[in-house]
Amino acid sequence: MADITEQPLLRLEGISKRYGATLALNDVRFDLRAGEVHALMGENGAGKSTLMKILSGNVTRDSGRILIDGREIDIRTPRDARNNGIAIIHQELNTVPDMTVAENLALGREPVTRLGILDRERMYREARQKLARIHADIDPHQPLGALSIGRQQMVEIARAVSEDARVLVLDEPTAALSRPEAQALYAIINQMSRAGVGMIYISHRMEEVWQLAHRITVFRDGGWVGTRDMRDISTAEVVRMMVGRQIVDLYQHAARAPAEVLLEVTGLAGDKAGPVDFQVRAGEVVCMAGLIGSGRTEVARLLFGADRRTAGQVRLAGRESAPADPAAAIADGVGMVSEDRKSQGLFLDHSVERNIALSSLDRYVIGGVVRRRAVRAAVSEQMTRLRLRQNALDLPVKDLSGGNQQKAALARWLLRDSRLLILDEPTRGVDIGAKREIYELIDQLARAGKAVLVISSDLPEAIGISDRLLVMRNGRIVHEMPSATATEETVMLHATGTFAGQAGKGEGMQYEQR
Repeated sequence: MADITEQPLLRLEGISKRYGATLALNDVRFDLRAGEVHALMGENGAGKSTLMKILSGNVTRDSGRILIDGREIDIRTPRDARNNGIAIIHQELNTVPDMTVAENLALGREPVTRLGILDRERMYREARQKLARIHADIDPHQPLGALSIGRQQMVEIARAVSEDARVLVLDEPTAALSRPEAQALYAIINQMSRAGVGMIYISHRMEEVWQLAHRITVFRDGGWVGTRDMRDISTAEVVRMMVGRQIVDLYQHAARAPAEVLLEVTGLAGDKAGPVDFQVRAGEVVCMAGLIGSGRTEVARLLFGADRRTAGQVRLAGRESAPADPAAAIADGVGMVSEDRKSQGLFLDHSVERNIALSSLDRYVIGGVVRRRAVRAAVSEQMTRLRLRQNALDLPVKDLSGGNQQKAALARWLLRDSRLLILDEPTRGVDIGAKREIYELIDQLARAGKAVLVISSDLPEAIGISDRLLVMRNGRIVHEMPSATATEETVMLHATGTFAGQAGKGEGMQYEQR
């Protein structure tokens, strides 16, 4: 444990920020001590991201003060933030995939010879030193894009440490990590804490906040709610602070009565997954569980026509479905919310209305002309259903919080009225209040006769919202079980290939909820 003093390393006082009529931050405060991991929590739209944009120099505050070691500083650009020892590891990594690890580590600070030519030998030598500081065994000659998301994240952290960052912001750092990658990140965080680096940790995952953080601050509706020591607060109290109400029975739903088979998959295979056989009935929620890389997303992409099918048959409501591309799958009544909503699910610079209407415009065309009023009315109805504020219709979808972006992605398929919905990590990066709303929506869709296939790395979620579980490993379905009899341990035993009788010997027994 780091030796944490009471003297703040960083202090934010009276920070406010307004976007037009929206008050994003209202006189909030926050402080961080050297060597401390200070969790910042709140629902999507609570103001966390706006505050971090101000701290990183990407947004200018309207009022308030920023102090380092008691000295007031002015941050107006990202360079100002770096010069004051502040670094941010964003949820969407700020790296260049086509460049090597070493080139990314040196970006903007490339070593040169006396002749002004890039000194490659020194660049790779220094890259190895930077990686060694955080005990990252990564080849600096590799293209960054060839690494897993977790190892790319380590490269970003190595760069921040090499620039002698004293304040490090980690924004949803484990959202796309496998369990071993998350454990490696935790070790790096503990190492930096011992070295005196102050860390602001933003996450919706309660269990990792309790594992890592020393203190927690909660924002709600752009305002400061409270700061507490982790030893003096419970999970239930944090949730009440975040949402202003108590949330109980997060996954509870009445028993569902599935009808006829709507999706029947036989011997489905592609280049990266299969063959797999399974069914999903109308009125049923089936969840694919397994470790990252087990082939779950690859199966979903085959069903949606996003990847080429090499074998197998898919039948929808008894009729063969062989979509050559997503457009054909949509025409067959399939909708998919992808794992990465920002790069694969949404057009960030386009309006919320356009993003939601995109897959249903053909239904609002008469004589080659789109009925704009009808589209707007239909989109508004789905936004009301999902509790998306109506004044967001014309906003670029990138201006919404993560949870509201996910709702916009869901609204697209509600408007299309798809009969099979594939939801890949539907609550990743979403706060607990929005999670509850999404779970309720999934239940409503199933009760309306839809077939819902969910992919989730959150085992309590996977078990809690589904009727059946399909466990995947190495591109195959290795076990099927009713959710009512499933436990996290049994799922992990099958997901890792550690079977009954080997208890205590396999990695499944060391599983920690993520």
